[in-house]
Amino acid sequence: MRDDHRQIIGKYVVPLAMLLMIVGFISLCQPWIEFLHVYSVAITIIGLILFTIFARFAPQPGKH
Repeated sequence: MRDDHRQIIGKYVVPLAMLLMIVGFISLCQPWIEFLHVYSVAITIIGLILFTIFARFAPQPGKH
């Protein structure tokens, strides 16, 4: 994979996946918005799957 693709994945996709996991967990704990509460597990799982896949393609620290 090209280095510029790895840079994009490391800069945007991996943090987005982490954000989805955090939003899913917060949505699970809040009782006010029913839509978020109902789909919180799905949001968390999507974030986890994205993170698992794309964290492997992110640039590794120390490798040039």
